[in-house]
Amino acid sequence: MSSLAVTVLGHDRPGIIADATSALTDLGGNLEDTSMTLLRGHFVMTLVVSTDADAQTVRAALETKFAGADLDVIVMDLHSVEAPTTSGDSYVLSVHGADRVGIVAAITSVLASHGANITDLTTRLGGGLYIVVAEVDIPADVSVPALETAIANVATDLGVGATLRPAETDVL
Repeated sequence: MSSLAVTVLGHDRPGIIADATSALTDLGGNLEDTSMTLLRGHFVMTLVVSTDADAQTVRAALETKFAGADLDVIVMDLHSVEAPTTSGDSYVLSVHGADRVGIVAAITSVLASHGANITDLTTRLGGGLYIVVAEVDIPADVSVPALETAIANVATDLGVGATLRPAETDVL
């Protein structure tokens, strides 16, 4: 079996998940990791599926299932790669403030410069308020207080608030 990454993107409508997963099930595919969301009325789904079918077969099956729908499908082979192990701790970074260009770029640059790895990132804009929530793995050899200071300095320059706190252990 191989692992494939599948992305479906397009105008939202009821049944997209049901159609995609039934097409994958028909091919003997087993869902592993999934992420699905709505972005400004557009449905976005990315998933990893293990299957004996090749990427072309999976893409053709999904395109057939979505015939006539305004959806784009991308399928790519995931080569066996060891999942990175972290020797540090997981944190949640929250940023909020008036919307402006460059918030995500500036904040994520600070994280990257300290060797922190973003494992999940969500942003939302509503009523002029921009919110960023990121799950971040911080290596054990990184000074969390120094990182917090660097984040606070960038947040001040941007005119936004930012907090970094240890992540709570989830069931997932």
